[in-house]
Amino acid sequence: MFFSVVIPTYNRLAILQKCLRSLAHQTFTPNTPIQGYEVILVDDGSTDGTLDWIAAHRKELPFVVTYAQDHAGPAQARNLGVEKAQGDTIIFIDSDLVVTPAFLQAHADGLTQGQRELGSDRCFTYGAVINTANFDHPTAEPYKLTDFSAAYFATGNVAIAKQWLLAAGLFDTQFQLYGWEDLELGVRLKQLELTLIKCPKAVGYHWHPPFSLDQIPTLIDKEIQRGRMGVLFYRKHPTWNVRMMIQMTWMHRLLWDILSLRGWLNEKRMAPLLQWLIDRGKPQLALEIARIFLNWYNVQGLYAAYAEQSSPAP
Repeated sequence: MFFSVVIPTYNRLAILQKCLRSLAHQTFTPNTPIQGYEVILVDDGSTDGTLDWIAAHRKELPFVVTYAQDHAGPAQARNLGVEKAQGDTIIFIDSDLVVTPAFLQAHADGLTQGQRELGSDRCFTYGAVINTANFDHPTAEPYKLTDFSAAYFATGNVAIAKQWLLAAGLFDTQFQLYGWEDLELGVRLKQLELTLIKCPKAVGYHWHPPFSLDQIPTLIDKEIQRGRMGVLFYRKHPTWNVRMMIQMTWMHRLLWDILSLRGWLNEKRMAPLLQWLIDRGKPQLALEIARIFLNWYNVQGLYAAYAEQSSPAP
């Protein structure tokens, strides 16, 4: 088993340094099935000196292979990484994920056990992702209820045989805005009857800066983009399951209309409460409350994009 860890990155040099150094300090059991590993880093048009820093630290990071592309999004970057990968098994993580020393070994153990129990290699492992705002010590963050994910396939922390990615057709590069490209690929992988193997010992700590009010315009824009990409997802797979995932149901529309008072509880009206919580050292709680209007923007963007794309051409 040879791992190729594929990482797309865009202007995340500070946390990327921690990500790559955590991959440099992997430990393996005496009878490990891992024959080696490489990291395929695809720079998606960064302007923060990412490639220069890696070139200057080549001795420290000899396992890192770099490729560059014009800013085209993570789907295209991951496809390039898979195409260039030498390994038979691909691990996808994001460039703001810091992993534990046993990360690769845990994925290898999970794949080996899963294949043995299934009597087939039609499986992949999905590790744990713990969200943290602690930049200095990201791995000190405990697991929280909000870290739970019910996703079938998500690129934050997943290991899968390269052959199955090629069989499914890789990521759809039509997903150029934020959201859904990995879950859409997951639908195609499920059609190939691949089994998800939970791998909680393959832990990655997903860093993001503490929530602040100046992040809100970007977060709203992402939710609107996610709505637009949700329509693309649904048009490719017009099923009830996809409608539930992208929140394209009357239940979701009603829920967020009620909770946000049809958008009346928006970023302006809730700003004093959110800032009060932030000032008292509770930025995560503030963000969870902000999701009331963020989800409302998502659903509004989703239905606006659906109506726009359903309208006949003039």
